[in-house]
Amino acid sequence: MPLSDRDLSFLAFEGEWRRHAGAKEEAIRAEFDLTPARYYQLLGRLIDTPDALAHDPMLVRRLRRRRDDAVAQQRARLGRTAAR
Repeated sequence: MPLSDRDLSFLAFEGEWRRHAGAKEEAIRAEFDLTPARYYQLLGRLIDTPDALAHDPMLVRRLRRRRDDAVAQQRARLGRTAAR
């Protein structure tokens, strides 16, 4: 399925985010009228699609790595907590 306008907007936002000042959560609310949690849910699904990867491979791979690193860190923290 081709990328929607919203999908393209999400990818553009993520690609340009580092160049803008301010709180990202506030920008997400203002730009997309979504809570940050919902935005990240949708972004997570989007970056797992072949169409997103084809559209901007470097960005999508970077976002996947960032997500996977965060998940690994969370699992490591939970593992240390469970061992106590």
